[in-house]
Formats: sequence, structure tokens, C-alpha cells
Amino acid sequence: MIDWTRVKELFDEVGAEDFDEVVDLFFEEVEEITDRLRTTPDQDALEGNLHFLKGSALSLGFSDFAKLCQHGETASGKGRAADVDLAAILESYNASKVLFLNELSTVLAA
Repeated sequence: MIDWTRVKELFDEVGAEDFDEVVDLFFEEVEEITDRLRTTPDQDALEGNLHFLKGSALSLGFSDFAKLCQHGETASGKGRAADVDLAAILESYNASKVLFLNELSTVLAA
């Protein structure tokens, strides 16, 4: 669900203080889009939104969430936005976020 190797690499690349800023920005931006997808989904913007979420997810190691976003992006790009399982995507994000926040300090301390 979380690519902890990627998380550690990012932490090592940017340092502790900047890592916290990256994480905060990630959650702020991703939650803005996931809230919009949850409340007022726009099928015309779906492909772009999922592309953004996929890239953000990969940068912070949210691998399962990124895969679901990729599948949705591809389907939407082929004109099948109605086939995209937004509930599964949003559920994956929420589960990944909980795991990330619960395990991050342990993983970084190792």
C-alpha cells in the first residue's frame, strides 16, 4: 500500500524539515481534489484530476492509490469516465493516509 523505500528516499533527499512541508502540501493538495471528487465530481476534469493525484501519490509512496488513479485516468482518457470507481480510489487514499500517518515515525526511525 505504501512504498516505504520511496518515502525514505524522499526523506533523505529533502531532509526532515522540508519533508514535513512536502507531506503537508501533499495532503493539502490531494484532499482538495479528493473532496471535490467526493462532492462534485466533474467527468470532464476527471482524467486531469486523476493524473495529478497519481503523480502526487507516486512522489510520496502511495503506490496502491497511484495504481487506482492510473487505471481511472486511463479509463477516463478512453471516454469511459463513468466506469471509474471513485469510491475505491477515495477509499484507497483514506486507508493509505491512515497507514502512512500511523507508521511514518516507526519507518523513519528504522
